[in-house]
Amino acid sequence: MATGRLGYNSVNDRYGLLVSDLWEHSGFHCGEGLEVMVDDKWVQTRMEMCWNDDGSHDWYLVGTPYCGDLEYVRARV
Repeated sequence: MATGRLGYNSVNDRYGLLVSDLWEHSGFHCGEGLEVMVDDKWVQTRMEMCWNDDGSHDWYLVGTPYCGDLEYVRARV
């Protein structure tokens, strides 16, 4: 299991998993599972995306408080 932090990959317009500033997973797809740290506990979740009325989109992690800017969220796969 690889543990690191989420980071935005501008090459593929997705959030991926960075370990020591190297891409362990270059970009999660909608519905793809991972675990994230919430209140010092690992929580299973999945990556999803919602479209806003202005045509922009936000990434979010189902069942967690994380939505929008996911940079530096501690995660593992």
